[in-house]
Amino acid sequence: MQALDATRIAAPGRVRLVRGSHIVLPALYQGDHAYILQNDDRRIVFVIPYEGRFTLVGTTDVLHDPADGPPRCTPEEAAYLCRAVSRAFRRGIAPADVVWRYSGVRPLQDDGADNPSAVTRDYVLKLDRDGPPLLSVFGGKITTYRRLAEDAAGQLCAAQGNRAPAWTAGAVLPGGDLGGFGAAAFLQQAAQRYAFLDPALLRRLFRCYGGELDRVLGAARRREDLGQDLGGGITERELEWMRREEWVREPEDALCRHTKRGLHMTPAELDRFAALFRRQPAAMAE
Repeated sequence: MQALDATRIAAPGRVRLVRGSHIVLPALYQGDHAYILQNDDRRIVFVIPYEGRFTLVGTTDVLHDPADGPPRCTPEEAAYLCRAVSRAFRRGIAPADVVWRYSGVRPLQDDGADNPSAVTRDYVLKLDRDGPPLLSVFGGKITTYRRLAEDAAGQLCAAQGNRAPAWTAGAVLPGGDLGGFGAAAFLQQAAQRYAFLDPALLRRLFRCYGGELDRVLGAARRREDLGQDLGGGITERELEWMRREEWVREPEDALCRHTKRGLHMTPAELDRFAALFRRQPAAMAE
């Protein structure tokens, strides 16, 4: 096979990697309302009810060097968020109170700002028409990803003479189609179809999978049809779904990123789940 010549393309811009870290604490207050705290460094910090028993606090703005490895919430970031909460709440918070922490990286457009918090959150699209259309994407956040994707597709389609109108803004995401029902009505009907399920488990499954609930549970007509409880209420049937449809590959994917059930499990339960996860991959995945 003839080797392809590698072509180096000069990037029309740069991104800056800015880390945002969060901490999870035992619930700080009752109710489902959230707070926005004005911090003394002129940043804001969110305090949000989380998973019924916890409070989520975030976020930070710290430049991230890929050489440092995957993003991690550092002790300094955790202490920063604890101080922000302690200034606003009667109850003082310390890093020892943190039950879980996690981080992500924002690939923001490098606009030359010195302060990571001042780096623009807007995205920039640059289309190179010198040859086949090449679109470079700089910046953007998960809160604007649908607008960014629509804009990017529109520019690429236009460059190829396709003037079809945009349609994705009103399209529902997987699980968002409830058949014309509101959430309460959909859940009420699901409770009749799956009367064998504990109501709390059914609500949790609905929160995770929405309108795809029937596909997750399949033809189950009794609790045993869902297979073994692997821990935290996650059954073999649910894990099959996560492996097949949501690309779960590691125990942390299922427990931390998809269901958050790891927050509700003891260390022994977490170890058992990891062992079962790795012991039976062929039986649990298609």
